[in-house]
Amino acid sequence: MERLIIFPTDTVYGIGCNIYDIESIHKIYAIKHRPLDKPLACLCANESQIDEIAEVNAQVSRLIKAFLPGPLTIILKSKRRVFEKIDYKTIGVRIPNCKEALSILIEMGPMLTTSVNDSGDTPMNEYLEILKKYQGIVDKIYAPSNYSSNKASTVISYIDGEFRLIREGQITRKEIEKVLNA
Repeated sequence: MERLIIFPTDTVYGIGCNIYDIESIHKIYAIKHRPLDKPLACLCANESQIDEIAEVNAQVSRLIKAFLPGPLTIILKSKRRVFEKIDYKTIGVRIPNCKEALSILIEMGPMLTTSVNDSGDTPMNEYLEILKKYQGIVDKIYAPSNYSSNKASTVISYIDGEFRLIREGQITRKEIEKVLNA
């Protein structure tokens, strides 16, 4: 079974592994030359998977229903098991709008992921370039099966009832505030 994979999503290609695969998590940091204090986001197949790993309240559930699957990452308080296993007090979660990614997530469970690139560089999104650089380094590289936007997701934090915009991407602050204030 593949443990560390590179796969297309609706935004950019991701490199990832199951949320509790500590060895593969360390490999992601090493491959990307990523600082250890920069947490990875978690892709999930559905709201149930998000609820397994993060604190979901009514407001968060409304955001999930309004924008996910899609290009929104929501940083939430982690559940105790996540903190105990991988030491994340908070975790960024997202459901990609990509059938292939969703089927991978159903099979592998929630996955810690990040874009495919050296930390700080522009994300790689060309399959042949990715194959050339990472073949033999990861367990599997999935060929693209559909469109990806090549744009990063919007990132927000929703901790203790407080909304904060961290990075505006395809979904705007105004759209998010409209859902939160409805």
